[in-house]
Amino acid sequence: MGEWRGIVLVTGTDTDVGKTIVTAAVAAAAAASGLRVAVIKPGQTGIATGAPTDIEVVTRLAGPHTVRVLAEYPDPLAPLAAATVAEMAPLELYEVVDAIRAEADKHDLVLVEGAGGLLVPMGVRPSGEAWTLADLATTLGVGALVVARAGLGTLNHTALTLEALARRGVPAGVIIGAWPADPQLVHWANLSELVPHLVGALPEGAGQMDPGVFRRSAPGWLTPALYGVLDNWRVWAEETG
Repeated sequence: MGEWRGIVLVTGTDTDVGKTIVTAAVAAAAAASGLRVAVIKPGQTGIATGAPTDIEVVTRLAGPHTVRVLAEYPDPLAPLAAATVAEMAPLELYEVVDAIRAEADKHDLVLVEGAGGLLVPMGVRPSGEAWTLADLATTLGVGALVVARAGLGTLNHTALTLEALARRGVPAGVIIGAWPADPQLVHWANLSELVPHLVGALPEGAGQMDPGVFRRSAPGWLTPALYGVLDNWRVWAEETG
């Protein structure tokens, strides 16, 4: 069985690194293992753009048992900024905590997808101070999956994110959000550095797959800790290369 159970936060080294597709892949693999899975998006921004929302993408690709969005904002900004601009109520930390715990009582795995990187302002505490996904992790006492890029710049961004989590006592694993079909030297060099932290790697374009193919393929992108079958990075690299 996988080691990642209960509540798991999904964050990234930056925006557009593949958090939503990774969330869908973990949800699909866990569901295929027989787990009852919920996916929660605390703050969905950019509703006014008309693009498919993160939860819509997860639902199409993975079809988890439960999906929830706690707040939606029109502009494609960080959730707290989007709430402020729209003059809407911001996400209140303990209301979010209560909503997540309520789903954890009914599911084996609850994946909580953040917005952007780890320290993006998500909402406010009762005191009026901003809170981040890192604060949510420490408040809940749970671990986080960090979605990282494959290319140049990822080592610094990943190390900074892992250090920030480690300083807060938050267990973390790393997943490469989009491994290129034609990897270059920089990708292989980065892979060798990231392997000690890696619990998965998704192929570029996974989000465009047919949902049935996506669900069947997802376990092959994740390690057994995440309900997958990827257990040897050397073999994976040889097959991929």
